Amino acid sequence: MNGASDSTRCTQPGRNPVLLIHGISDTIAVFSKMAPYLSRLGWSVHNFNMIPNNGDCCLDLLAKQVADYVAQTFDPKQPIDIVGFSMGGIVSRYYIQRLGGAERVQRFVSISAPNNGTLTGYLSGRPGCVQMRPDSAFLQDLNRDAIDILGRLNFTVIWTPYDLMIVPSNSSQMRVGKEVTVPVRLHSWMLTDDRSLNAIVTALSEPMLANSRQSLRL
Repeated sequence: MNGASDSTRCTQPGRNPVLLIHGISDTIAVFSKMAPYLSRLGWSVHNFNMIPNNGDCCLDLLAKQVADYVAQTFDPKQPIDIVGFSMGGIVSRYYIQRLGGAERVQRFVSISAPNNGTLTGYLSGRPGCVQMRPDSAFLQDLNRDAIDILGRLNFTVIWTPYDLMIVPSNSSQMRVGKEVTVPVRLHSWMLTDDRSLNAIVTALSEPMLANSRQSLRL
């Protein structure tokens, strides 16, 4: 685990530090627009490079990297918020649902994550890709108690119906939390489109209240 990047801006009162988790074959460079954008608005933004990032490693082991980073970076009593993109959304879920993250994560934003699997997972036999296939044992286990655990958080799903990396695209949807549809044409644009960034800011700004199932199209 290296390439960590932490904003020097102090978090405004009432805002948690935000940890950004990248996707497969990505690095923290994918957050080159989002990270400074959130920082300018008053969030303390943190991210790091998961290694390996190409699916060679099981997602539960990448989630352990997230857990280690959180333990090393934040005070044990400091609540945090997480934004997970694509594979990073699933890694974040494993940290939250299986490694105790639910005890300290208050807001979780999942962006174009294969929450119910993606057919593109069949393009590779690498362990992490196999885990992201539809109906994989890994995802079945995560989805078994997703409503119960994620329902305790301020949880937001942001997705595009035109996604060609998450196939079918509606695999990103969940039966819990708030849902925002941002109809961009490319998977990667979900991190740079102004509508997506605004939806992230809205999600990270929400007061800590119990979420009911909602749907919104931008």
